[in-house]
Amino acid sequence: MRTILIIGPGGSGRTTVAAATALDAARAGVRTLVLSADRGDSLGAALGVPTGGEPVRVLSHLTAWRPDATTAFRDDLTAFQDRASTVLDLLGAARLDTEEVTPLPGAEELTLLRALRDAALAEAHDLLVVDLPPTAQALALLALPEELRRYLRRLLPPERQAARALRPVLGRLAGVPMPAEWLYETTGRWDLELAAVQAVLADPRTAVRLVAEPGPAGADAVRDARLGLALRALPVESLVANRVLPESAADDGWLGRLVGQQRKALTEWEGAARTVAHLGHDPRGADDLTALAVPPVNTTGSPVEWAVADRLAEDGVLVWHIPLPGALRDELDLIRRGDELVLAAGPFRRIVPLPSALRRCTVEGAALRDGELRIRFAPDPGLWPQGR
Repeated sequence: MRTILIIGPGGSGRTTVAAATALDAARAGVRTLVLSADRGDSLGAALGVPTGGEPVRVLSHLTAWRPDATTAFRDDLTAFQDRASTVLDLLGAARLDTEEVTPLPGAEELTLLRALRDAALAEAHDLLVVDLPPTAQALALLALPEELRRYLRRLLPPERQAARALRPVLGRLAGVPMPAEWLYETTGRWDLELAAVQAVLADPRTAVRLVAEPGPAGADAVRDARLGLALRALPVESLVANRVLPESAADDGWLGRLVGQQRKALTEWEGAARTVAHLGHDPRGADDLTALAVPPVNTTGSPVEWAVADRLAEDGVLVWHIPLPGALRDELDLIRRGDELVLAAGPFRRIVPLPSALRRCTVEGAALRDGELRIRFAPDPGLWPQGR
């Protein structure tokens, strides 16, 4: 299954592009599911068919789904209260009724991740188009599975579960209840669910379609998005320049100034953007979506490689090549911590495990050249295999 994540700043028309992308693929005979986390039904407005908590068939090969965060959050909280009833009673906590539960901020995004996992595991579609929240929220959402799994491993490491038989004894000695079995079972289930989402995002067939209006704000948004995605090793399938005004408007006063701004942005993107024309109104229904003529999905996967080059014979080092387009030297920060590398680029940050060969090395230096970070590692004689 090919997964296309639609990312763009607020107001860029990314939901419309997501709907048009899904419709175009479905009309080509590709079994397509389009997902959206939008609390309002902007996806249904674009498709001309209301969407909601249950998948809706739009065409013979097109299904739309806007998962219900409220229901999912209520079910999760109810299950948590049932499992933690002993602890809650010990604390004198009052249980929440289902009717008074409303989803917390971020519940829509978490529900979308769960729907993404379920859709991938079902294998009922050939193409999954995901309408993500605005760029900053989308990048944080894409980082969530990896970061949450790391937190879980630190808070409840797997080796700690081996001491289950000792917990009752420790509890009596300490005089307080030790973590219950359900806590470890729940943690294990969360880890499996997050691992499934992480596997979808890391799949070579997963890519991002960037959407932006050409102009100063759009250019800044694309630059930030490319850097944030590169730090997550997520490839960009295409850049869609949305709502492009016709050249005939160049002589039309203030509208002409907008055309000039768009021309400049498109030039900066060096022809890499696929343009989608402004229809003069908000697209509504299949006919309008077809008129947008969005580019077809590139069916060829293009994974981002973080390659380790062997320069031992020439320079005595291994070089880790990390593509970071748009990164600035003054906004880069690197910290080696054990077998992990803390990498910060602009407003983005990621903690990544070192490849096995580099764990037996020391960091010799780093350089940023042509949008690529190159980190040099020298073998540690005490850890490196003899004769290599």
